[in-house]
Amino acid sequence: MADILLFADKLGPAKIVQVYEPSIDLKAVLVIDNIAMGPAFGGIRMAGDVSIEECMRLARTMTLKNAAAGLSHGGAKTVVYADPKMPKLEKERLIRALACALRNFSEYVMGPDMGTDEECMAWIKDELNNRNVTGLPAESGGIPIDQIGATAWGLRHAMEAALPYCHFPEACALAGARVAIQGFGAVGKNAARFLTEQNAILVGAADSQGAVYDPEGLDVNKLIRLKDAGKSVIDIPEGKKSPRDDIVDFDCDIWIPAARPDVITEANVQRLKAKLVVEGANIPITEAAEKFLHDRGVMVIPDFIANAGGVLCAGMEYQGKIESEVLEIIAKLVRKNTRLILEESRTKQITPREAAMNLAVRRVERAMSFKRWSIY
Repeated sequence: MADILLFADKLGPAKIVQVYEPSIDLKAVLVIDNIAMGPAFGGIRMAGDVSIEECMRLARTMTLKNAAAGLSHGGAKTVVYADPKMPKLEKERLIRALACALRNFSEYVMGPDMGTDEECMAWIKDELNNRNVTGLPAESGGIPIDQIGATAWGLRHAMEAALPYCHFPEACALAGARVAIQGFGAVGKNAARFLTEQNAILVGAADSQGAVYDPEGLDVNKLIRLKDAGKSVIDIPEGKKSPRDDIVDFDCDIWIPAARPDVITEANVQRLKAKLVVEGANIPITEAAEKFLHDRGVMVIPDFIANAGGVLCAGMEYQGKIESEVLEIIAKLVRKNTRLILEESRTKQITPREAAMNLAVRRVERAMSFKRWSIY
């Protein structure tokens, strides 16, 4: 019990739930961090190397993200210990069993995350009889988060709002900015598409198989077609290929982590060459590494501000909004919050993450003050 409570603080977590069904080798953990602001939103992440610690950190990120976005929701996360590339029928059986195991947690609203998608959410909806699930396919009444690129759309607007604060050249515009993206799944692909539409130049990309770099610019449409066909970014004929972790070394103006946690740590942060880092993944950089970058003059827009587009989309779907309303609201709110935290960071001489924490924690603690039992 002591180990589980190592990460407990004034905000949570409220509940940590183990899910185990040996007949189908289902192993999962649900962390409901804080529901003072309302039912907890949190995606289902599937990977072979997830952990309880990662789940707790991600659940806290969701608490902060929802609060900063102004949503009436707390934060949660589920991790499933499994290979997301398993045969579809096996994956469906695991997801359906997980939905059944969590059916009585009415304070938890499930959604997609790394290793799960809209189809997985449709299976959950079928099991739960339409209760407590977002990120559904359009045919099931949802707003297709990955298809419209909700998270990446927010990243683009966080970048544009941040440029005037980080001494960016070329009149603070994305045009001509050299971008490298670590992780080329739904978030990475859409970020590349949105940024190159603004005449940014994608010079580097990486996925689980390797990295590719071309200072003259990579063909984004060609990369997306390769990924959609189940191939890797290193299958593109152009560019110099290297191991996936070498993307940290690529010469660029803007660096976007859009994959796993803790890809930048104290061990490799000195290698990063960008002027601006915008966190498309959750917890991709350790706190100490972020502080190092800040002290070196590199601006880092924290995860729960920069990548809030996905949860904003989920929140609007949960409220019954329609797709045509989503992108405008995401752009407006992400820009507003980015400017808010950067103004506070500049005025108080603190890191952008510290300013973002102040914003989010204030809102959570205000909601907690109205509760009998504080976090739930």
